[in-house]
Amino acid sequence: MPSIASIAQAEEIQKTSPEQAIPLYQGILAAAGTDANARNEQEAALLKLAQCYRDLHRPNELAALIHDSRTLITSIPKAKTAKIIRTLIDYFSEIPNTLPLQIEVCKQTIEWTIQEKRIFLKQALETRLIALYLDNKMYSDSLALVATLLKELKKLDDKMVLVEVQLLESRVCHALRNLPKARAALTSARTSANSIYCPPLLQAALDMQSGILHAEEKDYKTAFSYFYETLEGYSSLEDPRAISALKYMLLCKVMLNLSEDIQAILNSKVALKYRGIEVEAMKAIAAAHQNRSLQEFEQALTTYREELDNDPIIKSHLASLYDKLLEQNLIRVIEPFSRVEISHIAEIIKLPAQHVEVKLSQMILDKTLLGVLDQGAGCLVVFEDTPVDKTYDSALDTMKNMANVVESLYEKASKLT
Repeated sequence: MPSIASIAQAEEIQKTSPEQAIPLYQGILAAAGTDANARNEQEAALLKLAQCYRDLHRPNELAALIHDSRTLITSIPKAKTAKIIRTLIDYFSEIPNTLPLQIEVCKQTIEWTIQEKRIFLKQALETRLIALYLDNKMYSDSLALVATLLKELKKLDDKMVLVEVQLLESRVCHALRNLPKARAALTSARTSANSIYCPPLLQAALDMQSGILHAEEKDYKTAFSYFYETLEGYSSLEDPRAISALKYMLLCKVMLNLSEDIQAILNSKVALKYRGIEVEAMKAIAAAHQNRSLQEFEQALTTYREELDNDPIIKSHLASLYDKLLEQNLIRVIEPFSRVEISHIAEIIKLPAQHVEVKLSQMILDKTLLGVLDQGAGCLVVFEDTPVDKTYDSALDTMKNMANVVESLYEKASKLT
């Protein structure tokens, strides 16, 4: 029977050399023993061995370990089994480029839970699979599984998992740009959460999604308050997602033209421990916006490309902010002219002439700018903003009212006869 010393020895070796600890853990797992102490040691060895594979970036060995450990897992109480399997699958997320393998392992394990008739573990793994589909942009598969799982959960009245699935449904619909359905799913999730004790981590995730959807509606003030609640929730649990909440708070301030408030936020007690390159990226964007400088804005996008482009929420809103800033700069440059060369505008705002021409065309079509492009001469002709003569509209309204009066009189006359 493996001794406590062998576990302790393997753990000590793992600190310096995970490679050398692997055979020790494998030996403990292979040892015979069915009493409680032996099972506890094997459980510990299973998790520690999985950690070694995670640290050494060996996803295939980790997948094989999950498959081979099913015999051991069947002898463990069901409540503990769910936690162990979810932990083992979560280790994949820390190994780069393993999303397809993680999905495959999750699907295989779900099939095993169906054979073993472990309904609650199956539902927990299907919830995890929905999140994996979302990360892998497999939106149709994700929504199909959501629909099936929601029916089961409503029958069992498992509110905790129901909240998680409805939240995931909201995230999937948001990724598909179906905002009405995303809001409806989030409202359902919040309603379900109100009837149970909602763990702080899940509450923070609900607040995060609420903030994201309010930001999509351009209600940045409300979004900021949700992101603030999210930051406090994740920060209290030392969750790494807290940095995303802080970035979104800064983004809201920029979108509200309140860049001067950013320094006060960063000096707060909660935000101080998250200062880093991601926060510096948002500070650079805020400074460029405050200075109304397209050049600084583009420089920030180039310098912090990885930090800004990898987050789809930040990327989407910054694209909108860039368009708005470009329009403001173009209007400011064009204002003194009635006719101006496009190359001259491009030179002033330091952008390619073709880029400027496309944006001017868009502004003319959107009626943000009154004018026309003379492409032969390479010029923009700006029209004066003449007041609209409302006589025609007033005449039409009068005629419409007269028609209603005549029709009303005709109806009354027909009743008299």
